[in-house]
Amino acid sequence: DSLLQERLEAMPSFKIKVKWGKEVFQDVEVNTDEEPMVFKAQLFALTGVQPERQKVMLKGAILTDSSWDKVKLRDNAMVLMMGTKDEDMPEHPVEKTKFIEDMDESELSKAMDMPAGLQNLGNTCYMNATVQCLKTVPELRSALTRFSGNVSLGGGPDPDNLTAALRDLYTTMDKGNTVPPIIMLQVLHNAFPRFAERGEGGGYQQQDANECWMEILRMLQAKTMATEGSAKANAIEQFLGIECSSETKCAEAETEEPTKSVERFLQFSCYIDKDVKYLHTGLKNRLSENIEKHSPTLGRDAQYVKSMAITRLPGYITIQMVRFHFKQKEAVNAKVLKDVKFPVMLDMFEMCGKELQDKLRPRRTQFKEYEDWLVDQASTVKGKGKTEALRAEREAQDGDENEDWFFSDDVGSSNSGYYVLQAVLTHKGRSSNSGHYVGWVRQKGDTWLKCDDDEVSPVHEEDVLKLSGGGDWHTAYLLVYGPRKLCKVRGQKADDATPAAATENMETS
Repeated sequence: DSLLQERLEAMPSFKIKVKWGKEVFQDVEVNTDEEPMVFKAQLFALTGVQPERQKVMLKGAILTDSSWDKVKLRDNAMVLMMGTKDEDMPEHPVEKTKFIEDMDESELSKAMDMPAGLQNLGNTCYMNATVQCLKTVPELRSALTRFSGNVSLGGGPDPDNLTAALRDLYTTMDKGNTVPPIIMLQVLHNAFPRFAERGEGGGYQQQDANECWMEILRMLQAKTMATEGSAKANAIEQFLGIECSSETKCAEAETEEPTKSVERFLQFSCYIDKDVKYLHTGLKNRLSENIEKHSPTLGRDAQYVKSMAITRLPGYITIQMVRFHFKQKEAVNAKVLKDVKFPVMLDMFEMCGKELQDKLRPRRTQFKEYEDWLVDQASTVKGKGKTEALRAEREAQDGDENEDWFFSDDVGSSNSGYYVLQAVLTHKGRSSNSGHYVGWVRQKGDTWLKCDDDEVSPVHEEDVLKLSGGGDWHTAYLLVYGPRKLCKVRGQKADDATPAAATENMETS
């Protein structure tokens, strides 16, 4: 072992991270001039997992024993390793032990706790990606479960059929195998015949995933009930509904009274122009626009400025990157390929009206105090800084012991304006009615799953953040942000035992 270590240290190498179960090994040195078995021997020294029992992956590619061809390493890359060490193997298995490398797709999905993939039934990736991303909202799943209707393909109301079909599809997917979503597609086609259009070859034509997303939500609005005590009409408005106050003022007639109204949305649009490089800028642009309309004061068309402010933030906010515009000449929805960076942590505070901002401040102050405490703990406990502290806070998002993320008088709202990215729907191609759609969903911590129809593979969060556009690669079209959660145990001074518990929690994450 010591000879092997000396040999490795003498050669140029990459420094990478290895994630094994809940543990992450930092700064593992790898030399790709050596055979992969040398790296697997290192992993055995670190974990106790025999090389023949290791499954090592990067971006869904599996490392073989003899070649690095499929796995392209770089400094600081996150490699996933699966496998069980000797002492954790059962002594007398009831049935013959099956190692991960011998499993078929169905068994591997169960072993890795992967969600089921969805079979492509002929240009149906737009629907598959939508279904996978919506599945990340647990409160939507609960609302579907509460719906008692059934699918009636021979007739019956479309909202009933679609709500029941989605509920049943999720139940089947929970069993872990690839599913052909035939009933869901049939119901979608019945409700929206344009999605059943066929091309010259007789197969289904590609559709716009955002149109599919919005039509499904509108159907669910009619049939999903809000939770008890909520003033909202249904679960979709309760957990996904945004409310804004708007004021439209004539720029050419100062004396004309502005028009005020309340507007409601199920997604927030990010407008992309030459100056938008970051999501935040595009979202702010949405709040102010110039429009031309008839002025009763001037008796002619005049310029108006419409300004908006958010008055109600939902727990889950969907953002549509407005990447397509209709080109009359070619009669096609052409794509804006521009690179627009989006964050893991989103803060919507600036987009809110003053009244809502004041309501958000108490919880935001608690988040800031918790962050400061985590940074302080990280520097004293580990000698490390803010990055590790915030990583610990991210891990806490997956725990159960959290404060309420909503206002008590509006269950389903956001009481902080802070969000964490949990799903991305991407498009690859040049128009919304062609190309390919994929869903990317956060599994746990910074491990994500790429849901490409029936192929589901683990990827790292870093790879998801690269889906920001700029070329013909998969490009973010819809972003789903969920509530950022505040730990109940966070070093409060009132309880002497709390800092220790919080510190322990941080070290194990």
